[in-house]
Amino acid sequence: MASQDKVVVTAALSGVLANRSQCPHIPYTPAEIGEEAKRAYEAGAAVVHVHARTDDGGPTFEPDVFARIKDEIKKRCPVILNWSTGTLEDDTSQQETYIKRDDARPDIAALNMGTMNYSKYSSKRKEFVFDMVFPNTYAKIVRLLRAMVEAGVKPELECFDTGHTNGVAPLLDMGVLKEPLQFSFIVNVLGGLPPTVEAVQLQRSLVPAGSQWEVIGISHCQWRMEAAALLLGGNVRVGLEDHFYLPNGDMARSNGELVAKVVELARCVGREPATVEEARAILSLDGSHP
Repeated sequence: MASQDKVVVTAALSGVLANRSQCPHIPYTPAEIGEEAKRAYEAGAAVVHVHARTDDGGPTFEPDVFARIKDEIKKRCPVILNWSTGTLEDDTSQQETYIKRDDARPDIAALNMGTMNYSKYSSKRKEFVFDMVFPNTYAKIVRLLRAMVEAGVKPELECFDTGHTNGVAPLLDMGVLKEPLQFSFIVNVLGGLPPTVEAVQLQRSLVPAGSQWEVIGISHCQWRMEAAALLLGGNVRVGLEDHFYLPNGDMARSNGELVAKVVELARCVGREPATVEEARAILSLDGSHP
């Protein structure tokens, strides 16, 4: 099969906003995350995206926890590691530590590319049930990028709106961001892009030539937005962080079930999931930090 028909499948294993009262299959502990990574890999994922959590489900950025997660995953499968760096605070010291530390360092680090309103609205209750400002200044972005450059970690540029995507120019000019670039286009977060094909097409038109990009569809738009990404030539991400449900409406029992469905969808439109080795080449990973 031609290389352009390959699609990199990422599984977002846990997130931090959802909990087991909403979905009992969300992993919390490093061992549970390791098991979910194995299920996702065996179903066709080449990359796993991870938010570290405490054993009772709270968020944590402790480098030691990321080190344990890395160990648990690597004992089970050779999947590519993508760590979250998202934080509501300006302090990025813990993120910089686990990016650089040999026993905790990922292959890829997700980097939020701009400040935004991050909200959820209930039409039934006629009120916002979740409403915050998600701060990501250039100063914060540059600090994290410099840590990634020093450690040889590939940044994944998470863009919730077109300004985030268009805003990479000064970072390239400064030399803290190097081409080829890797983008994630997140849709259906209130305050960001709507879940439409036109929004993805606009985002795709803004990236530098030679860039890789994927679509992250949050909640019930996930399956149609992954279909759009596949048809437009992009990569895809599914997982319990983004959406709990299979296309038929049943709750997924694992990240592996979600990955299996997006692999099936990819094959229906003539694309094949990339292996880990193929994904490393597609994403321009140097392989120096296994």
